[in-house]
Amino acid sequence: MLPLVSEEHSSLAFAEIFQDVNAFRKQMIHYIKEQNPEINTSIIEITNNTDLDPKAVALGAYMTYRLLELASEDSINLDESFIE
Repeated sequence: MLPLVSEEHSSLAFAEIFQDVNAFRKQMIHYIKEQNPEINTSIIEITNNTDLDPKAVALGAYMTYRLLELASEDSINLDESFIE
């Protein structure tokens, strides 16, 4: 089950992304290559196999990854607080 992305997660991610969209995209290229190579491969495949703007497609994928990452971190922290 995917974690719930809240308005707070969106605000945090958007602040990070829109500070410098190109820098965010370039950072995520390297980050996802290390963290999850299969997702990186999937993003490359979708950008190569559509007529859509590859940078825009990749940015959307990176934004979604970041939103889910923030939500997952909160979910893990919430679960740990119940254990303690």
